[in-house]
Amino acid sequence: MAELSAYRLMWILTLFDLPTKKREERKAATKFRNYLLDQGFEMAQFSVYMRMCSGKEHANTLYRRITRNLPDGGKVDILTITDKQYENIISFAGKVRQKRKNPDQYVLF
Repeated sequence: MAELSAYRLMWILTLFDLPTKKREERKAATKFRNYLLDQGFEMAQFSVYMRMCSGKEHANTLYRRITRNLPDGGKVDILTITDKQYENIISFAGKVRQKRKNPDQYVLF
């Protein structure tokens, strides 16, 4: 078994801007968000969902699955970063710096 490494573990982030003016567009956007949740993603911000992966191969599998479930309209970006890069994110709520909390799925033990 491969050793867990902050350089091997990956985060896959799905960022999207989907149209929601028409009823059908809202339905498609909701379906896409629910699909991401069903795949184990967690909402980081509105229209930003993330999930930890065991490595690049796992991230590529998720990338292919997301690609097969894209809605017709809008813009979707998929970004992967290492766990080491993720730990350097600095977060603010307003002007107050927030202490980082790993998502629940990150808890291994």
